[in-house]
Amino acid sequence: MSNVYYRKINSETPVEEVQKITKELLNKIIEEENIKLEKEIPLKVHFGEAGNVTYLKSENYQGVIDFLKEKGIKTHYIETTVVYGGQRFKKELHLKTAKEHGFTNLPIEIADGDYGAEYAEIEINKKHFKTHKIGKAFTKYNQLIVLAHFKGHMLGGFGGAMKQLSMGHASKGGKLAMHMDIKPRIVQRKCVKCKMCQKACNENAITINDEESFIDHSKCVGCGGCVAICPKNAVSIISLKGIYRALFQRETFREKLIEGAYAASLNKKNIYMNFAMNITPGCDCEGRKMRILMDDIGIFVSTDPVAIDKACYDMVAARGKRFRGFKQFAYAEKIGLGTTKYKLIEV
Repeated sequence: MSNVYYRKINSETPVEEVQKITKELLNKIIEEENIKLEKEIPLKVHFGEAGNVTYLKSENYQGVIDFLKEKGIKTHYIETTVVYGGQRFKKELHLKTAKEHGFTNLPIEIADGDYGAEYAEIEINKKHFKTHKIGKAFTKYNQLIVLAHFKGHMLGGFGGAMKQLSMGHASKGGKLAMHMDIKPRIVQRKCVKCKMCQKACNENAITINDEESFIDHSKCVGCGGCVAICPKNAVSIISLKGIYRALFQRETFREKLIEGAYAASLNKKNIYMNFAMNITPGCDCEGRKMRILMDDIGIFVSTDPVAIDKACYDMVAARGKRFRGFKQFAYAEKIGLGTTKYKLIEV
């Protein structure tokens, strides 16, 4: 059984109180669980897609930042690029989005590089993945504080600590493997033969000549860097097979999410903090305004990503909203990511 510490809040709780609560929760878990803090601890966050207004604002994290600074611990934000279009598709635009959304109080590191192609291959030997690609920079750190917004998710059913570990840590290639399990192809009519993708490919898998442009899938490792670097959007990840997998094999997708989370957390001494506030039916990745499903619930902290998500899931369900994706918990427990058995401790 894992301990999950939490404090109730509501939609009227001022941000100054949220900051105070996060500091108190960190003090509590470190004291109770005898956690040794590293000299540098990045904060894994989500900056929100352009157009989204319910993402967690940077001021909600200020208490965590102050806590670390008071202890002389170096910190910064860390994130990865996304696999779809939008402003977080590559590092330059991702940083622009972060700035526009107010994340200016700490330096920012994009763990998978300028175009999402910098990755580390983590061996896990699970049902769907023998190895899994995460942002290369994550391997520099033994400990992170994973700050997650608990809410719904179109494909996953819900998003919290486990999703911050899986999609949030995955390089572009890791995200591709979880979403569609495909490799990119070049759309001939869009290709202007600038050869930017060819020069960027570390596997020499791309051929561009007067006759044709193509990606050799026997060489391609699916890192996704070519997708982001193409100025004409000529490198595509869309296929009928990929769309079918994404839409109709959701349990497989969710199992892959859990395996991705396992890879990201392997040999880490992470602390997980979930914010069950601004609870929406969809993800912060969606660049649109979404309705709020209920009043804010609370802030949770644990060393177990499964237990903390289960605690949040149960509290949301108790208020009448049962998110899809419940089977993820059993699979997460089965592969050793964490436990669904928790003790909820109000601080």
